[in-house]
Amino acid sequence: MEKIKVAVIGLGGIAQLVHLPNLIKANNVSVTAVAEINKNRLNTIADKFNITERYTDYKELLEKSDVDAVIVATPTATHKEITISVLQANKDVLVEKPLARTYEEAKPIVEAARKNKRKIMVGMNLRYRPDAMILRSLIKNDEIGTPLYVKCGWFRSQSSQGKWFTRREESGGGVIIDLGILLLDLSLWLLNYPPVETVSTQRYFLKTKNVEDTSVSFIRCQDSSIISMEASWSLPVEKDIFYLNIYGTKGTASLNPFKIFKRVEDQLIDLTPAGSESALSLLRKSYLNELKSFLGAVKGLNPVFSSGEEALSRMKVVEAMYKSAMENQEIKIKDL
Repeated sequence: MEKIKVAVIGLGGIAQLVHLPNLIKANNVSVTAVAEINKNRLNTIADKFNITERYTDYKELLEKSDVDAVIVATPTATHKEITISVLQANKDVLVEKPLARTYEEAKPIVEAARKNKRKIMVGMNLRYRPDAMILRSLIKNDEIGTPLYVKCGWFRSQSSQGKWFTRREESGGGVIIDLGILLLDLSLWLLNYPPVETVSTQRYFLKTKNVEDTSVSFIRCQDSSIISMEASWSLPVEKDIFYLNIYGTKGTASLNPFKIFKRVEDQLIDLTPAGSESALSLLRKSYLNELKSFLGAVKGLNPVFSSGEEALSRMKVVEAMYKSAMENQEIKIKDL
């Protein structure tokens, strides 16, 4: 079987710790080129993973390399320019979340994919957790009835220590666009994508100045389902916390720990599958499953999940969250 030729643009933490190790392990992939503006990092990482084609200018990579697909893992402010260039070079692309800093900045990226008839996937890895995939299957099989309410949260350190990460003009925002967007995507995916109607958000700057480090949101959907979501880089908790509880008309389920209960007559029956995985194992598998899904889409074996169009709709909700926090009022999506 002919291997898919993949390039990685941006060799920061996510590329070093996740994308390159997973690509190297994949049987049907050849990592043929990398690009990184920091020359020392470029050579160090390329040497480590034995990659011969290396560029300090991603445009040169696109001109000279014959790759089939590209992973964009650069700072958010560069996503628009780089991703559109990749699409115009007729390459499929997996771009790390968020797709862009704003909804308006994300729109031309999706339009470029459509115009050039290329595939674009956005790195919403939480939905690729094995427990999340099982849970969605159980929900679709009506095991908990109609889902009505999702309560979720994530307390952990910020995803990057790069200086750009806490500069709003470069990152697009703080914990909302870092962790909140992933919680939002996972919740709406489990609810089967109901259109969001209104958003109410409170944000805090406990240890940061330019971007929020803590947020709490209440999201109403058009089908009457509700999402309550909290995220923080800095609340004083004993350890990292990630949780999601979903309540339906016939039962309830949770992630971390994975549990599912179904009401049969007046009894709650435990339908939780046997065996459990550690949080670290689930996280690692989420990225591996994400990569497999992207490569499958490149080869035409499966559709693109977590598509550019879906990411664009998430950006509109994120924008409403920021507007709500700034204006201290509930925001209707249709008014944006």
